Amino acid sequence: MKSTIDGERKTNQGETRIGIRVEDKQGVEHGIEMDELGEITIHQQDGYPDEPSERTPIESEIVNQARRFAQYYVYVERGYDTVPLEIHPERIDAVRQALQGLSDPDFERLFGDLKQQLQSYHDGTDRAIPIPADAAGPNSVLYRQHVYLGLDPTNPTFADDAETLATIHGIDLEDADSPVSELSDSVRSGWRSFTDQLETLATERDRDHSDALEIGGVSSLYTAYVDSRGEEHIGEPADDPFDREPDTLIELAPIDPGSLEQFREYLDHYFQCQIRDCFVRMGLHPPEEFCVLGPGHIEAAEQYKRLEMYPDFTDPDNDRLLPTT
Repeated sequence: MKSTIDGERKTNQGETRIGIRVEDKQGVEHGIEMDELGEITIHQQDGYPDEPSERTPIESEIVNQARRFAQYYVYVERGYDTVPLEIHPERIDAVRQALQGLSDPDFERLFGDLKQQLQSYHDGTDRAIPIPADAAGPNSVLYRQHVYLGLDPTNPTFADDAETLATIHGIDLEDADSPVSELSDSVRSGWRSFTDQLETLATERDRDHSDALEIGGVSSLYTAYVDSRGEEHIGEPADDPFDREPDTLIELAPIDPGSLEQFREYLDHYFQCQIRDCFVRMGLHPPEEFCVLGPGHIEAAEQYKRLEMYPDFTDPDNDRLLPTT
């Protein structure tokens, strides 16, 4: 993939638009314009049908590769927040690193329900949530959990700001490690506002907050499953700590999680696979650390099995090399 940023312009409403040209692997040039949040407002190309319904599955994937790559390129080159969170490799890697920094009690507090649910398939452990009654079978269920990054309010970089904002929002910073379910609705609301404003301050003041990132919260466990008629059902978490998009989504089949340490290692590998998927589906070769095999994003796994342009990276026995750019 090759690209060049043509420039930026302001609309009559004062909104920024970034123009970029992307040459895909077939040599087709795409003229793309997007706003500061990555919403694509113009996409012109003459190598594939304009109507998505008229494209082959591979043509559709190549067009989408160009769009994803354009969003990532603008993010890297201009610093705009143009990459959707679900395919943002740096965000997912920040989650991965923050997860590895958790103490065992904190890891179990955040991901214990997920581990328990997976374990129930293998040794009769009580389930954290029931298997949906209309699921085609126990193994047709995927277990989902939203994961959110946050800033450690005790980090020296933000200590003074955190104390001030905590007072404004009427929260006690010592409650940071309390389970969400134990907090009242008003306190939860205060924590959401506190976290959002602390992150805004860090961004506005252009501070390096990478060392202060932590797992800010996780949703309750919920399911996605197929019923006996083959229809897909995607639930909603009963409890979600933030009113925003998660930084990544865990979506696991009922694998054997093993011990707590083994499950932590499994999630680390799982996030590496998600990051691999982000790069592959932008048409890029992943960095060496993320050239791994195994399950990551479910949508990516479906495309690997469906499209001949991809090896099946979910198969741990696949002996095909990752594609080169």
